[in-house]
Amino acid sequence: MFRDRSFGDYAFTATNSLGLALLGFVTLFPFIHLLAISLNEPLDLIKGGITWLPRKLSWFNYDYVFSNKNLFRAAFVSIARTFVGTFLGVMCTAMIAYALSRREFIFRKPFNLYFVLTLYVNGGLIPGYLLIKQIGLMNNFWVYILPILVSAYNVMIMRSYFEQLPEGVVESAKIDGANDLQTLFRIIMPISMPVVATITLFIGVQHWNSWFDNYLYTSRSQSLSLMQYELMKVLLESVNQSAVTASSLNANNVAQLSPQSIRAALTIVVTVPILLVYPFLQKYFVKGITMSAMKE
Repeated sequence: MFRDRSFGDYAFTATNSLGLALLGFVTLFPFIHLLAISLNEPLDLIKGGITWLPRKLSWFNYDYVFSNKNLFRAAFVSIARTFVGTFLGVMCTAMIAYALSRREFIFRKPFNLYFVLTLYVNGGLIPGYLLIKQIGLMNNFWVYILPILVSAYNVMIMRSYFEQLPEGVVESAKIDGANDLQTLFRIIMPISMPVVATITLFIGVQHWNSWFDNYLYTSRSQSLSLMQYELMKVLLESVNQSAVTASSLNANNVAQLSPQSIRAALTIVVTVPILLVYPFLQKYFVKGITMSAMKE
């Protein structure tokens, strides 16, 4: 097999391998660098020179981050928000996208135009705040879910994927007696796992990283505080405490605090859950591509 390969084939393979290795290095290096900073002793970090490995290993930054007594309750709220918001978001996005992909839907063009317009026109922060207050969602868990339940961008992506599926798939399901909901959830979505997994990742990351709606709508309700919001308060607290002189209270801890190392530890804490979830979605990417390779 190798005898049939020309010099150009070897050069092409070597160039591809080198490019992918370089891309992997550029992708992984910032994360490894942050991990080294977060595990280094804060006072020693001031000297600089930390690149790949911590010079003086210390868990002080993570101890300081997890010393926040509200963090674990906030993490539970963030996880609940991510699961509920992602599930409802994917379901609603799929139903709207399926309707907009059907040529027999008589309001298809007006609704498509409406969704496209929302990509360019936004009501703004103040009208949005007044609307949330008027409908009674202030200090309510559902304020995390309902305002961002459907994204026009996600609907456009999923609708485009559904339109590329063979028309015979839907016709065969209807001949067998399936209604639109059965066709969508039992036929269309199982063979559309690449786009379903992609939209799931988009919505899940959006919910996991959100904190501004917590600050805006539920800051008075401690029980609804999100993990990102609590971590932001930890970072602000570390910045304030690092500016205090050593003669103040908690002098030992103040002397060790470094906002840069705390920021690195927070980045690692926030990023790790997404890194743990991604391999499972990657499996569904591959499975979905295989299942969608049907023949008419």
